[in-house]
Amino acid sequence: MTTVVICSSGPKRELCSFEPFQKQDVIFIGADRGSLYLIEEGIMPTEIVGDFDSLSEEEWIKVSNLVKNVEKVQAEKDETDTDLALLKALEYNPSEIYLTGVTGGRLDHFEAAIRSMYRFQMLNRKTKIKIINSHNEICILLPGKHTILRDEKYRYISFFAYENEVENVTLRGVKYETTNETIEIGTSRFTSNELISELGYISFSSGICLMIRSSD
Repeated sequence: MTTVVICSSGPKRELCSFEPFQKQDVIFIGADRGSLYLIEEGIMPTEIVGDFDSLSEEEWIKVSNLVKNVEKVQAEKDETDTDLALLKALEYNPSEIYLTGVTGGRLDHFEAAIRSMYRFQMLNRKTKIKIINSHNEICILLPGKHTILRDEKYRYISFFAYENEVENVTLRGVKYETTNETIEIGTSRFTSNELISELGYISFSSGICLMIRSSD
């Protein structure tokens, strides 16, 4: 099982903790300024990609001299730097991809990251893709049953209909359980639930569910 962690250029204060990943055999990919963030954390990226327009000339020289695999592209392009990093990550046939450095700062960048996560998840259903930062974890759930493990770091759990209504929703092991209900587009009813068992689950028959786990 291969894990890839992508670090993008969002505000550094929003980055996840890299410590849990450093204890594993993980491939790190830097997208634009995220490459510098990784190096500053003492992590040597396997690959870096982007137009690197957020780096000064001095910073660019530093990262390009340190990292072996560098792909610099033109600033005028269809894909975001995060998209390019996701494409690079998928070359490793990973079981999971974590995206950090895509929250905070510009809201258009955050929205683009969620849409990219959704698009790549739909195209690569065997690879679990998550957005993580210092306080949250976001992922796309497809129809079926999904086990949820208790994690004190992420006390709160919310569910949103992302593309279509999420139908026949059953929640177990949480404070507010449901049976065969619907998460409608635009509703906030399924926000801020809490896992009260060591193991819970959500199941649903159709639709796309956006799950967000959060700390206080």
